Amino acid sequence: MRAIEAWRARSGGIEIAVRVTARASRDAFAAGTPEHFAARLAAPPVDGAANEALIALVAKMFGVAKRAVTLIAGETSRLKRLRITGDATALEGIAASLYGSPHDG
Repeated sequence: MRAIEAWRARSGGIEIAVRVTARASRDAFAAGTPEHFAARLAAPPVDGAANEALIALVAKMFGVAKRAVTLIAGETSRLKRLRITGDATALEGIAASLYGSPHDG
């Protein structure tokens, strides 16, 4: 089985990769491919609205404050990388539960 690379532990938290679809009918966050999570956002990709909506959605899904989620790459791209600060072990557990399978890496 191939390792899931959608997230990886970092000092003080984890980094996740997310593929965003803006202007969806409603917000949703789920497993995507082994390389990234999938996020559907109702917000348009204009003036940072989709990025703000993504940060709020990721914070909600991982049970952290919005200030704990930082966009570190992909500001204008559909593929984004975010850092979530907190207990890396707990955050990895949440990421694994979103995929429904163990993470090998």
